Amino acid sequence: MADGAERSAATGASPRPSRECQRFGDIVVVGGGCYGGYYVRQLRRARAAGAIAWRRLVVVDRDADCAVARAGGDDLTLVVRDWLLFFQEYLGAAALKGAAAVAGDAIVPSPLMPHLMSQWLVSRARARWPGRGVRVAPVGGALDVPWQRTGDDGTHYVSFATWECPINCVEPRTCPHTRGARAWSLPPTVRAFVETARLHGRRIDGPAVFHCAHRTHGVGMFDVADVVAADTLVARAGDGRAAEVLVGTVSHCHGALAVLELAAP
Repeated sequence: MADGAERSAATGASPRPSRECQRFGDIVVVGGGCYGGYYVRQLRRARAAGAIAWRRLVVVDRDADCAVARAGGDDLTLVVRDWLLFFQEYLGAAALKGAAAVAGDAIVPSPLMPHLMSQWLVSRARARWPGRGVRVAPVGGALDVPWQRTGDDGTHYVSFATWECPINCVEPRTCPHTRGARAWSLPPTVRAFVETARLHGRRIDGPAVFHCAHRTHGVGMFDVADVVAADTLVARAGDGRAAEVLVGTVSHCHGALAVLELAAP
């Protein structure tokens, strides 16, 4: 994967677009509407500029007449299917291959999608342990962020922004809203929350963090290998005991969190 993205995970900084071509296997775009159509256009521009290459570009949408389908092009595969059903098959196959085998694959999330990766991990846990209770539990505390809310499905939404951000913001080192240095990043904030919870005696595993980082031309992605590794983490955490695993799909500024709770065997 691209060096810039790796540095971003380590330092909390948005990676600078690499001058070298970033090479991927699969790139899966969630949604073929206005957001997905924008990401596909930007990916094509990036490829034309020599900034990115892929083996397969996949767009997933329930609407066979979505914007991506109407735009046409023979350089992508449109999968007309429910997102969760698609990921149950796609990520299930990736888990069988192992994280190393899918190291070049990535997912481009939609800003308005549900917490699909958490839902997939819950469905995997239920299939793995059919006789045990598996649910999304409350996060059980507040993160060190200025805005947070819990949705009806138990997903805990967090943000460092108390203002409305432009949908195409790549979260650069200088915040376009404050015009000052971006001194925040959610991946280390989520890890700090888990570490503090453990210091207070809570037995919580993870976090499994899927960091959507800017890769090129305004397109953010997280790696399929991280999702496969999270499934392995859940399997180990719940082996023979009750467990909680914090799961988060986050950028530097915004995120969706859930606690996957496993009952004792």
